[in-house]
Amino acid sequence: MISLKVEKITTQKVSEIIEKQIEEWIHSGSFKPGQKLPSVRELCEMFAVGRSAVRDAITSLKGKGLVDVKQGDGSFVSRWDGTSLFHQIHLLEKKNIKQLFAVRKILESGMAELAATHRRESHLQKINAIITELEQTPTVEGWKLDFDFHTTLAEATGNEILVHLTNTLSTTMKKAIIDCHRLIFSDPLLTNKVFQQHVAIYDAISAKDPDTARITMLDHLNFVEQLLSNQSHTYAEGGSYAAE
Repeated sequence: MISLKVEKITTQKVSEIIEKQIEEWIHSGSFKPGQKLPSVRELCEMFAVGRSAVRDAITSLKGKGLVDVKQGDGSFVSRWDGTSLFHQIHLLEKKNIKQLFAVRKILESGMAELAATHRRESHLQKINAIITELEQTPTVEGWKLDFDFHTTLAEATGNEILVHLTNTLSTTMKKAIIDCHRLIFSDPLLTNKVFQQHVAIYDAISAKDPDTARITMLDHLNFVEQLLSNQSHTYAEGGSYAAE
């Protein structure tokens, strides 16, 4: 087995430490594109942590486009790395929010349109399950389901590059998305509005209506962008911070 450097776990969130360590292995060339990573069990033993921490780290790396997970076969270093496009972007600065959402509107409105044309029944079932769980999870933890919703729409297009781009954008915006969900779930009216937006997107895709899918996605992104822009103003008054 390859001899790998493992840093000791600190008081920082365990999954984040594991994520950064694996990311360092990938960027340093210890693992090449297409190469299989150690199994979850092996990583648990190497870091002396539980399976949930390792799985969270792998999920985040998958979201960054660094890792491909093949069911029953393990995790592999992705052959395409889109993180370099966005890794220096700092969120909760109004200009950057506006620029990123300009990209998201172009990307995800077209993605919703394609998903309405190419989606399969398995995609609809997965999206419907996410929406159902989202309705039952009125907490800030709903950001993970929101992440899954958008990445599943990308999968429904059948375009692998769109999947990687969506994962990269969503991961770049992770902290902003979490803060946005904290704001949304503090207000039942906002919670219901965002939930209904997700339902409207799903309904359009289910009905194979690409025009409505595109419009409902744009409406959703415009709404979330405004929430984040308002939030960025609040943080600017009390001290800004960057997204992870």
